[in-house]
Amino acid sequence: MNVAPRTRLNYKQALAWLYSLQRFGIKLGLENIRRLIAELSRSGGFQAAVGDLEITLPCKVIHVAGTNGKGSVCAMIDSICRAQGYQTGLFISPHLVTFRERIRVNGEMISEDAVADGLTMIRDLIADWDPHATFFEVTTALALKHFADAKIDIAILETGLGGRLDATNAVQSDVSVITPIGLDHEEWLGNTLAQIAGEKAGIIKPRVPVVSAPQQPQSEEVIRARAAECRSPVQFVNETYHASPVALRGEYQKQNAAVAIAAVQAANIQLGEKAIVRGLAAIEWPARFQKSDERTIIDGAHNPGAARILAQTWREVFGDQKATLVLAVLSDKDLRGICEALAPIADSILLPKIRSDRAAPPEALAKVLASIPSVCRAGASPAGNRRGCPTISITTSIGESLDRASANPNPILITGSLHFAGEVLAHLHGEPAAFEECAQ
Repeated sequence: MNVAPRTRLNYKQALAWLYSLQRFGIKLGLENIRRLIAELSRSGGFQAAVGDLEITLPCKVIHVAGTNGKGSVCAMIDSICRAQGYQTGLFISPHLVTFRERIRVNGEMISEDAVADGLTMIRDLIADWDPHATFFEVTTALALKHFADAKIDIAILETGLGGRLDATNAVQSDVSVITPIGLDHEEWLGNTLAQIAGEKAGIIKPRVPVVSAPQQPQSEEVIRARAAECRSPVQFVNETYHASPVALRGEYQKQNAAVAIAAVQAANIQLGEKAIVRGLAAIEWPARFQKSDERTIIDGAHNPGAARILAQTWREVFGDQKATLVLAVLSDKDLRGICEALAPIADSILLPKIRSDRAAPPEALAKVLASIPSVCRAGASPAGNRRGCPTISITTSIGESLDRASANPNPILITGSLHFAGEVLAHLHGEPAAFEECAQ
């Protein structure tokens, strides 16, 4: 993109520049984000104390890591704090339909003008950097600048990848929160639960309280060891929340609610019961067992652990009724693990070709499904069979899959990836998909 130096970018130009940074890939480490925040602070972008080891913001900070449930816990914390009257900033990833979803103040997405102004300032600050800042580092800096401009009381930061070397970990927190840990992003975080837990537990800071969801023994051991090393009090939240309704469906969301409440309390944020009740009843969090219409569920489950929880929630809501499953998964995920978890609740499976270049080809998914013992191999043909096995059909588009699913009397489950969920939501609402947002 050819933009003269110091020229203000408009929203689409700013996003095009930001997405161009993806060519630098993922670079785990905290040096760039510390440098970027220091530069922004010196230039008047916002005020923050940038030390050798951490960035200190003038507000409470709740930092959340984990494999599954991070987004839901962050949304719950944000909602109950707003219900108590606090000014909140929420930073999450990825987004589903619009980039602006990633950064919110008091529940409102960052404006297009704030994105354009913030990214223009950052672009000019880092123009000659080597190594260059990455997409996620710049996005994190944009969020922190937006929160400072809004003078928030509480910042809720979701890690992007891992924890120890994630850009969000440069910020000093008031509580470290760890949701359930499972196998995901193994190429970056390690091939065992203990290795992955070590990266997630890297958000634990000296003498800062830790709140964790129940963990498998290997993960719990790592978290306890890291907390002991940092002399940080640690609380494992084993109970579920049942005092009032939770807007998000599924028993696991009641566990997430208990973790969210414990996190706010551990940060010494004053919280009344009425705010908890109002906040948990008011959460809106798309693609988490989201009811799109009377018979359609959209969920962003993208690893085997999340897929197993999704299947469990499906049974809680629909009993023995099988789904018309519309499935698309990213190629770097555990295709077999996800398929094994979801196939038992499916009556038929539709595999659309989607527009993400990271998506596994539908033909590859069909082969995986056909090789699973619980899915009869004969079901891999569009004709299926008469033995109660799900049929597997490849379709040319999301639209074709949804039309064919609607013609089937079964309830519909759309899942496999947050990217896919976002593309479906954009399709249903007649909006551009996330990857089209910055198209010129």
